[in-house]
Amino acid sequence: MNLIESRHVPTLADVRYLIAQVRDGQKVDGVLSDVVRVTHWGEEIRTKTVGQQRYVEAIRQNDIVFSIGPAGTGKTYLAVALAIDSLKKEKVKRIILTRPAVEAGEELGFLPGDIQAKVSPYLRPLYDAIYDMIPAAEFEKLLEHGRIEMAPLAFMRGRTLNSSFVILDEAQNTTSIQMKMFLTRLGFNSKAVITGDVTQVDLAEGMSGLLAVQDILDGIEGIAFVNLDKADVVRHPLVARIIDAYERKDRRKNGPNSRTNPA
Repeated sequence: MNLIESRHVPTLADVRYLIAQVRDGQKVDGVLSDVVRVTHWGEEIRTKTVGQQRYVEAIRQNDIVFSIGPAGTGKTYLAVALAIDSLKKEKVKRIILTRPAVEAGEELGFLPGDIQAKVSPYLRPLYDAIYDMIPAAEFEKLLEHGRIEMAPLAFMRGRTLNSSFVILDEAQNTTSIQMKMFLTRLGFNSKAVITGDVTQVDLAEGMSGLLAVQDILDGIEGIAFVNLDKADVVRHPLVARIIDAYERKDRRKNGPNSRTNPA
């Protein structure tokens, strides 16, 4: 009934998913009926799983949110949708999108072009999400006026980010020092969302700041951790099966009690 009242015609898959979640004792309020944002061509962006709904509610209710989970769970996409929504409703003055440029070791000066050209390859997934939310011409105008800013993580050092919606993507590739630096940039009337997949760390073992941060910040009011898993994957159905296959391989390799993802 909630889906129908939200002008969404449920599919058979939707009904089966909701029944399964209710049987497991999950709270399904808002799932598939919560419209997070509408794309510029009119498609409604809705949370599609219990985990995604929990993630969206965490962002709405907290100033710092960590989202940890595998590819395809909507970590970045939903964060960008909420950021655009906040900017459009004048809740913040700007959106700041950042990623660690691990492959270049944060040494971007050797790449050709201006700073935008240098960092574009690292920020492509963020661009893809934004182009769904607003037309390209409007995006370019917002970039030109500083309402949307895209920069590598190294460029956050020494700044205070007021009235901003800040998204740190691929956070599994930050060191603990970089994570602390980023978190302490947050200024007044700002919100930060940190996303990452701890099974995709490109740093040396033991260096990921995302792996350590939950133990450090656990229990602090205003900070939330949301773990997503393969049940929250909303890409092609094969993606969830691929993730499951890799998890089984890791369990065989590391022993029956190993866990490759805190989700």
